[in-house]
Amino acid sequence: MNKSLCYISVVASLGGFLFGFDSGVISGAEKAIQAEFGLVAFWHGLIVSGALVGTLIGVFTAGRPSDRFGRRKTLWAMAVLFAVSAIGCAFTPSGATGPHLLGWFRFIGGLAIGGVSVVVPLYIVEIAPGRWRGLLVGLNQVNIVLGILVSYVSNYLVARFMPETDPRIVWRVMLGAECLPIAVFMALLGTIPESPRWLVRVGRVAEAGKVLVRVGEEKVEATLAEIAESFRALAEGARSDEPLFQRKYLKPILLAFFIAFFNQVSGINAINYYAPRIFQMIFGEGSELASLAGTMGMGLVNLVFTMAAFAVIDRIGRRVLILVGAAAMVAMHALVAWQLSLPSPSATLASLGIFGFIAFFAMSSGACLWVFISEVFPNTVRAKGQALGCFTHWALCTVISWVFPMAAERAGSWTFAFFAAMMVCQFVWALFFMPETKGGTTEDIERRLGIS
Repeated sequence: MNKSLCYISVVASLGGFLFGFDSGVISGAEKAIQAEFGLVAFWHGLIVSGALVGTLIGVFTAGRPSDRFGRRKTLWAMAVLFAVSAIGCAFTPSGATGPHLLGWFRFIGGLAIGGVSVVVPLYIVEIAPGRWRGLLVGLNQVNIVLGILVSYVSNYLVARFMPETDPRIVWRVMLGAECLPIAVFMALLGTIPESPRWLVRVGRVAEAGKVLVRVGEEKVEATLAEIAESFRALAEGARSDEPLFQRKYLKPILLAFFIAFFNQVSGINAINYYAPRIFQMIFGEGSELASLAGTMGMGLVNLVFTMAAFAVIDRIGRRVLILVGAAAMVAMHALVAWQLSLPSPSATLASLGIFGFIAFFAMSSGACLWVFISEVFPNTVRAKGQALGCFTHWALCTVISWVFPMAAERAGSWTFAFFAAMMVCQFVWALFFMPETKGGTTEDIERRLGIS
């Protein structure tokens, strides 16, 4: 891999870093937000999940400007939305209008999250030579997890070095800290080229050739001809309007739905967004710094095991990882539920349950979700299938993040028992219904699923 390709991919995947940072940073601020504005669990959950509502819209609206104006310009627009969100959250006024404005600014950040979740992988896929494509798309996932970890570290440092500061200022500083990586991303975007596939699409073939040379493509002319031919075939209507929702695609639709469904009912984003609150349930009241430190440890475990998963996913296979992960997550959730049901839970055992859950999630559902969804759909409806899987994922994420404060308040440890029960269901689904998709081409997978 040449240095230019590596640099371009790292810069683009900083969009994934912002995705992760924006998703994780709210965890350190949510309790102070609830206290300042006196929010009941319902409205508190709505504000925290406000970004996810924006994400659902961003997922479906980013494609059109990306096709019209280019991938790089669309990433720039997403960076602007991130900046508006971070600055708006940092300067949210106190008083009755505060929660409403905060919710809207979080919603704007969600639009950016949805946008980069679509455009960053698209840009990397289009710019990377085939032999490096899987690794570089995986780099985006690693950056998402790294962004979550850095947001946890940032929250801890803000709380650690502003101990005597008014909590109403502290949470605003936490959310405003995102402006630093946003500024870096915006500055570096100007140093990377446009996608060569998009350049060919708009007739700028000479520029596309220069980009392919820059990223180390060995057969530039042949690649340009292949790209041009693919667009000609599309323009001639080569099944470009194939509908997704028809009987022959029922199997991949159900597979995509259920892997996205179980990904979210595992409780991963409830834990990501409310980690300090959960650790405070474990450590007891007055343990704010210890709770934030526990959150940092959780982020580090997530990063390490995500990287480990990408090292073995093509050798072990998706189905085996899901089976092992689901079984282990049942045990981890059961451990946490048992400990939180006790009058004096063991902080060591409960923390082990949380860290263990994160590790096995990262190695299984976290690593397999998008790979599996992209594999089970045939070429003719892959983009539509990806959109369906993405929508299912974010819709459930929104619901669970909204409901979790109410569930934790009323059900306590039974919330984790519910997550454990859902992982039992995932194990049964993977054992009897989930096909293995490792190895072979996407056309081979079509034949295995009986679609071709």
